Amino acid sequence: MSNHRALSCIYQSSAMIQVKSFVFNAFQENTYVLSDDEGQCIVVDPGCFASFELRQLENYIEENSLQPLACLLTHAHIDHILGCSFIANRYGLLPRMHEGELSTYQSGPLVADMYGIKGFETISPSEESLKEGDLLKFGKISLKILFTPGHSPASVSFYQEEQGFVLAGDVLFRESIGRTDLPGGDFPTLEKSIKEKLYTLPLETKVYCGHGPTTTLRYERVNNPFVRP
Repeated sequence: MSNHRALSCIYQSSAMIQVKSFVFNAFQENTYVLSDDEGQCIVVDPGCFASFELRQLENYIEENSLQPLACLLTHAHIDHILGCSFIANRYGLLPRMHEGELSTYQSGPLVADMYGIKGFETISPSEESLKEGDLLKFGKISLKILFTPGHSPASVSFYQEEQGFVLAGDVLFRESIGRTDLPGGDFPTLEKSIKEKLYTLPLETKVYCGHGPTTTLRYERVNNPFVRP
């Protein structure tokens, strides 16, 4: 979670993958839809919850004639899973996450109640867990899984090597990092994830963050005050 705020926007990658971002819920969480030039797409971290947010996501998918193939989670904090039930009910896609995030995911109703979020419902996750080093392929969309815990017990990042971007969830923000005071958080672990898994990627890699604006690894290696290379 972060206090960053950003407007919904669209990013056009150089080849066939288009990345669309939405800013959803009170936590200003970034939800991403990745689509290829054949109209197949995946949803990453669906934070949509209010009815207008559900319509916004659904309208984008329908207006662009997209076919959702997967729902992926970088991690399972409440602001990143609020729309999982909607995605499952509307498109028949169960959320996929690292098995180490299951307890965090299952605590969703309790956390929602703590924040006063009414009407939140969980959906059983997919039995297909995400594993370090796996290469996911959906249509022309391919993503390599990087295991990047520290903000949450088993957060992962999704790396697209050919087009040079990574969806890092709440691991790394522009000039900031994910908080480590929530259950399962640990700063030394997060620092290690950033140094060994993200900062070792090419400098021009674009980082799509779980909150706030997009950044690059070149910029963060120089300007991030929390983790230096």
